[in-house]
Amino acid sequence: MSIADYVMWAMLIPLIGAVIISRSGHWPNVREAITLITATILIGVVYRIYRCFQFGESEELVLAEPIPGLTIVFSVEPLGMLFAVVASLLWLVTSIYAIGYMRGHNEKNQTRFFTTFAIAIAATMGIIFAGNLLTLFVFYELLTLSTYPLVVHSGNIKARRSGRVYLGILMGTSIALMLPAMIIIWSQTGTLDFTAKGIMAGRISPTWAMPLYLLFILGIGKAAIMPLHKWLPAAMVAPTPVSALLHAVAVVKAGVFSILKITIYIFGPDFIMSTGAGIWIIWLPTMTVLLASLIAMTRDNLKERLAYSTIGQLSYIVAGAVLANQMGLLGGSLHIAMHAFAKITLFFAAGAILVAAHKTQVSELNGLGRQMPLTFIFFAIGSASIIGLPPFGGMWSKWYLALGAVDAGQWAMLAVLMISSLLNIIYLLAIPARAFFPGPNGAADKRIREAPTTCLIGMLIPSLACIYLFFNPEPFYSLAQQATR
Repeated sequence: MSIADYVMWAMLIPLIGAVIISRSGHWPNVREAITLITATILIGVVYRIYRCFQFGESEELVLAEPIPGLTIVFSVEPLGMLFAVVASLLWLVTSIYAIGYMRGHNEKNQTRFFTTFAIAIAATMGIIFAGNLLTLFVFYELLTLSTYPLVVHSGNIKARRSGRVYLGILMGTSIALMLPAMIIIWSQTGTLDFTAKGIMAGRISPTWAMPLYLLFILGIGKAAIMPLHKWLPAAMVAPTPVSALLHAVAVVKAGVFSILKITIYIFGPDFIMSTGAGIWIIWLPTMTVLLASLIAMTRDNLKERLAYSTIGQLSYIVAGAVLANQMGLLGGSLHIAMHAFAKITLFFAAGAILVAAHKTQVSELNGLGRQMPLTFIFFAIGSASIIGLPPFGGMWSKWYLALGAVDAGQWAMLAVLMISSLLNIIYLLAIPARAFFPGPNGAADKRIREAPTTCLIGMLIPSLACIYLFFNPEPFYSLAQQATR
């Protein structure tokens, strides 16, 4: 098969899996086996795409041409390949974890959960391999719609209210801001194709650069730039595997991936730097990094603290894109992978604590490390990687982001990145410290034990990846370098 055929299968396999899963609700073991098999097959397909790409194969897959010259088209490029590897691997990991979590927590509507999760992965693959801005927009909206049932999974009043915030912000920003920017670019350039070095230079007045770029930064609400971030903490009412999907596998990563892709293949880094489009915009992600870190320190609810941590970490990636130099783009691209493996570990640990100990507040975790040592060791590993400490993979993405700030002379941004990392230590590593060293009267209930085995396996795999990627970041580094050079 050609690389275009494999791309088609990368989108079809999760959809086929979703159909079969939806029909197997009466047989939970069969349903979960199908989920794992489908996720494994997708990894194999993505691996074949990667191999074809490495051998230089290039072929577009055109599905439709709704307007002459404007197609629904898919292709493979280095940044998308990086995201495809991350998303496919973590779907399998999340599925393993979700089996233990959903059963251990006695969640309702488990068949619907696994079905809609698979549909969301299919939409993510459409974003990943989008060959132009129209295709990306279509699948971006499909991802929002497909994840809505997951956000409102519990069906209570709070979940439905959070779902309205989720849909309102994500679809409101994309339609009101992103879509008009696309129309302007189409009218001025006659194309929306993702092209090396971008399509703007020589085709559109430099005075359009900053307002158009700002429309995309704010219009891609999944990147959670403040003040358009409230959907992310609101969505924490969903089950923990959904939080993992939102924060690591698909939704927020689709947001920052889209910003990086538009920066590189629509505007072009040289055009952004020559017009000065990022000089003032850089303050949006920079202030989001700082404010989100400060807010995270005040949150006692564990998932809410992790949500604000994610908001800050996403803005590291956006800042790398806005810098538009090679080191910044390289660091932002790498952070898609490094943050994904670390943050999914943290959310899995939060879910394991809920399943095993029925605790949701940081203040309730004193001494719990003695009953759940593996969970809190995994949490410490994920935290250290997000902070950027060696020997964990997160160090490399933050290293290149810092180099990008230095190359651009953005000393204030560099200071914020350093301060944010220090704040990360305070609000993340304090959690395993509290669990293992509770002080007087800090003993936890001795009847508490570790979460189900599948939950532990789900935490173990990304934890090991955090360590492995410090010693061998080459697979992701190579793809990121190809995308940004």
